[in-house]
Amino acid sequence: MTELAPNSVLPARREAITLHTADGLTLVGELALPETVAPVATIICVHPNPTGGGMMDSHLYRKAAWRLPALADVAILRFNTRGTTSAAGTSQGEYDQGRAEKLDLDAAIAFAVERNLPEIWLVGWSFGTDVVLQHGNIDPVKGAVLFSPPLKWSDEHALLSWAQSGRPLTALVPELDDYLQPQEAIERFACIPQCDVIGIEGCKHLWVGEKYVRIAWDEVLKRIRPDMPTLSWDWVGPMRKWDDLAGRLV
Repeated sequence: MTELAPNSVLPARREAITLHTADGLTLVGELALPETVAPVATIICVHPNPTGGGMMDSHLYRKAAWRLPALADVAILRFNTRGTTSAAGTSQGEYDQGRAEKLDLDAAIAFAVERNLPEIWLVGWSFGTDVVLQHGNIDPVKGAVLFSPPLKWSDEHALLSWAQSGRPLTALVPELDDYLQPQEAIERFACIPQCDVIGIEGCKHLWVGEKYVRIAWDEVLKRIRPDMPTLSWDWVGPMRKWDDLAGRLV
């Protein structure tokens, strides 16, 4: 049994995908599935602000795609919102401060439905949390988890819509966040009775460090795989490594 390193890549069926928005744009993405079994749940990842470097390869999401299909039998769907570039390519369109990104999220959810992916959950990070809060409270979404929500663009109407729907919502708020810290988050999310606000001690907005990657995804899995014990983050079997300098698996 081997403990995972930050660049560990576990077996999965990984597929480059294309999403098509209602306004005619093409978005690039990836679907990672368990290698030998059907997924029991699906996570759609909505990345941080592309104006600050956010993309589908932002480290929390890249590591989820590398690990969780094998460790937790979940599907990971990540994509570049309009105008965003990563190693997978550039999505068409232009960044729109979370407004037209509604159509991007709609396209990702529609793709998951078309592929018959089960138990669809949304996970947003920073800017991605505003996209989720404003536009993700729709069927067939089961619930959402928010990493570092700044609540920059999410208005009271968006928050109240979650309260009214009753969909599970969890906000993971870094103790040292630059935009919204735990006590203020508790106050801001108080209008959503079912929202669980969890302060993450010692953590900053970008969740840097393997310790915080594991905390983030352990908390997500508690919600979408409550039947499963907390991960040990060990692996028995084939494993590859990602080389950032070479930009490839080794």
